[in-house]
Amino acid sequence: MTDFKTYFDQFCKENNLDILLSYHMPQGYETAYGSFDVTKNTLFINQQMLADSAEYQSLFYLFHELRHAMQYLYPEQFSEQIQKSCQYSILYNGICSKLVDNSWKSCVLSGEQEYFTNAYLNSLHEIDANTFAYNMVKSVLGHSQQLETLYNWWMPKENFEYSEFVKLYNMIDENVK
Repeated sequence: MTDFKTYFDQFCKENNLDILLSYHMPQGYETAYGSFDVTKNTLFINQQMLADSAEYQSLFYLFHELRHAMQYLYPEQFSEQIQKSCQYSILYNGICSKLVDNSWKSCVLSGEQEYFTNAYLNSLHEIDANTFAYNMVKSVLGHSQQLETLYNWWMPKENFEYSEFVKLYNMIDENVK
């Protein structure tokens, strides 16, 4: 099993991140590999889901979530579009959220699962986190076809124009509770 704590501690020290690590996934995220919740300043890793995973997979999800922590805690290091993207969460089933005053406000939008999946995969902060995770794992473990396959699986297959995100963000803004 991957020693998440050692990699986590080293990364946080090197990047001046003061965040918590938890292996207890928040409600609603039990089937996620990991998550970073800026409202709790906590990175969650699902050890149960990753128990039988290869090290490259486990590290990919850890570095992916560490990148999200960087995006939230050091926004000035990222483009305005990535900063905006971080304020929204879009799930495959149309459940969308917006970060408002350090609290996630949610809504459910109607539409096709394919549309929302494509929007999620094209979210600029997700593309950035996936690319970062891929490069970090490659630097730690070296290149492998399995890592390349994992990376490509999480990258969008169809383009999603930024103007479409603007429309989607506006719909979320109008519908959050």
